[in-house]
Amino acid sequence: MSVRSSRFTAVALVTLATFTDIVAYSVAIPVLPDFSRRLGASPTTIGILFGSFGITLLTVSIPMGAVSDRLGRRWPMIGGLVALAAATVLFAFATSLPWLFAARLVQGAADAITWVVGFALIADLFSAEERGRMTGFVMSGTTAAVLIGPTMGGWLYEIGGLAVPFLAVTILATLVAIAFAWIDLPRERTAREIVPIGAVVRTPAIAVCAVTVVAASGTISMMEPVLALHMQSLGIGPGRVGTLFGCGAIASTIAHPVIGRLTDRFGAGRLTLVGLLASAVSVTLVTQTWSFQSAIAFFMLGAVSSALMITPSLTFMGEATSAAGIASFGVAYGLYNMAWGAGLLGGPSLGGFLYDRMGFSRLALVWAPGLVAVTALLARVQSRNSPSFEHKEHVWPTDGL
Repeated sequence: MSVRSSRFTAVALVTLATFTDIVAYSVAIPVLPDFSRRLGASPTTIGILFGSFGITLLTVSIPMGAVSDRLGRRWPMIGGLVALAAATVLFAFATSLPWLFAARLVQGAADAITWVVGFALIADLFSAEERGRMTGFVMSGTTAAVLIGPTMGGWLYEIGGLAVPFLAVTILATLVAIAFAWIDLPRERTAREIVPIGAVVRTPAIAVCAVTVVAASGTISMMEPVLALHMQSLGIGPGRVGTLFGCGAIASTIAHPVIGRLTDRFGAGRLTLVGLLASAVSVTLVTQTWSFQSAIAFFMLGAVSSALMITPSLTFMGEATSAAGIASFGVAYGLYNMAWGAGLLGGPSLGGFLYDRMGFSRLALVWAPGLVAVTALLARVQSRNSPSFEHKEHVWPTDGL
């Protein structure tokens, strides 16, 4: 038995799915560095553990996008949520580093499916003029998970050990999978098209969006283990580290809907440029942290900068795909997620390596110019290919919001 849904119920379901995925991901932020150190892991190994998530994200994203173009969005989404539940069970009962790595790899595959299929569904259902707003809603809801996840993970870990926070996520993932099985998704407004993967990857605006996403993802994920280690060096424990990430989530939750509307008004390419530059500045400012209170202020600024990269870039991928005359949103968002996975793989691994050898301040001074260089690349391509950044489609009649 199932229930027919509106387009906005579908947005709510996608938000629930990505919310659950981010809770699972962010629960690990304050927990894994401490637990891994108890198992004998070095900062470099901890960075590789965080980065291993990106291996399966890289390998699964595009194939699952193509599969969802052929089979539809609902059943791949259910499969991704079941995989997420399995990953959190593995985390809950892990007793060694190999088990933690196995859980992290399964989690990366689940993330690939959930985000690729979810945003391909939104691109199916909404026109270009509406996607920024819808993306802002989804990202606002899922960013709330970054408030809940680290805070819940840090305190539940201190109270009940490794199993308690991860089993809570297992229950949540199972419930959302049941919701997707119960509710029928609405008919797509955009017909799906089977397009060769190479044709999508070779589109210049899509390729440049992917490079931008690698930089954004690498920056955000680099901060997760490194900032936690830096906070520990200041005497700040896992519980307060979780609270720090939670405060950043509050700032992002407020920022995402506003940025979504600004994206629809000013263009995804332009807003992504602003986000890259703002992140270069915020990464450097975070190194000036001297106390828990100062860390909260600088990290909240960094969270808003990250939102300025994420929300516009998601809309940017849909715009670039539509402008190229491609209706294979599954493959396009598979490429987006693959780029995100490359950043998740390289960011924490390189961050942990550099932190081990040069400390937090010098690491940031090396990282910020890289973001500026990517900004310059995006600006150059945007100036040469501006129509793909300004592409407008027919506005479908809305049914709410």
